[in-house]
Amino acid sequence: MFVLHADADAFFASVEQRDDPRLRGRPVIVGGGVVLAASYEAKAYGVRTAMGGRQARRLCPDAAVVPPRFSAYTEASRAMFAVFEDTSPVVEGLSIDEAFLDVRGMERIAGTPAEIAVRLRAAVRDRVGLPVTVGVARTKFLAKVASGVAKPDGLLVVPSDRELAFLHPLPVECVWGVGPATAKRLLAWNVRTVGELAALSESTLVAMLGRVAGRHLHALAHNRDFRRVEPGRRRGSVGSQRALGRGRHSPESIDATLVGIVDRISRRLRAARRVGRTVVLRLRFGDFERATRSHTLPFATANTQTILVTARALLATALPLIERRGITLVGCSVAMLENERPRQLLLGPEESLDAAVDAIRDRFGSAAITRAVLLGRDSGWSMPLLPD
Repeated sequence: MFVLHADADAFFASVEQRDDPRLRGRPVIVGGGVVLAASYEAKAYGVRTAMGGRQARRLCPDAAVVPPRFSAYTEASRAMFAVFEDTSPVVEGLSIDEAFLDVRGMERIAGTPAEIAVRLRAAVRDRVGLPVTVGVARTKFLAKVASGVAKPDGLLVVPSDRELAFLHPLPVECVWGVGPATAKRLLAWNVRTVGELAALSESTLVAMLGRVAGRHLHALAHNRDFRRVEPGRRRGSVGSQRALGRGRHSPESIDATLVGIVDRISRRLRAARRVGRTVVLRLRFGDFERATRSHTLPFATANTQTILVTARALLATALPLIERRGITLVGCSVAMLENERPRQLLLGPEESLDAAVDAIRDRFGSAAITRAVLLGRDSGWSMPLLPD
């Protein structure tokens, strides 16, 4: 089995450069107060996604700062996925700008995986006008790692007999599941590369990181990934986040931000007819360390108030840390999703309120009705998602 991981380069910024010739070759920042995307020319100056706009402009004063155009990004995504689906009958979307393609058994009609990848990149460039990087490997994990190494605008094929030779010298952060906190813990054990991670026994990693994380990282460090490309797979969670920028933020303003995030998530869940049980709160502090809190409900729901009460309770446990360290980002998601069961004819008062609000927004637009706490506040950007 060979898998292609296709990932558009600096997607939002690339769309802006495609549509405005004056931006080509220039550093481009999408978003004003917070960086939503940066071109590779801007990244060379240290500009990163979710960075405050003021800091980004200090790092790259010559950058062109443009407002986001989500309708253009959605249209470009549809065009790019049309190319993916013309290339392989088995496509699994990961986000609006990346996907896995299963090219197993296509040698007779389409050539080798490398030849398919070359044609795919050329087709996206010709039909969509965007650069796309492709990683090719025997597993989904390694294909995604390969595309990350090949960026920007590259192609990297990992031969079956060179998998570990390619993987083991790479930094341990390239392994799925190794975020800043895990990387810091591994560094304390002098584990900096994937090879050093692979040298540890599974029992040692379980003792260090817990049963699930230890087994997961041990398997990936040896490129053991048995997942298949799953077309039409529904997402396992729905989330949203908001960068707040540096400086102090009052508990009231943080709570208002959380209200807007939860309102957006619950609307997305109901629109997709999904319900979930686990509410996850993600925070990034002023020192850029991150923290996660979660709670699993006894029942699955898409009710705004139920999710909000749970998220507020999780936020309350982190308020002492926020007071000491500051906060730059709030995110929330609902996981353990399942399909919504058919509704009963008689809805409870909370579900009836949600249904009424959704009906008003469907008819008059998403801004037609909002919560009182959000009046006069900037609700932030709503990032486009793959159809669920």
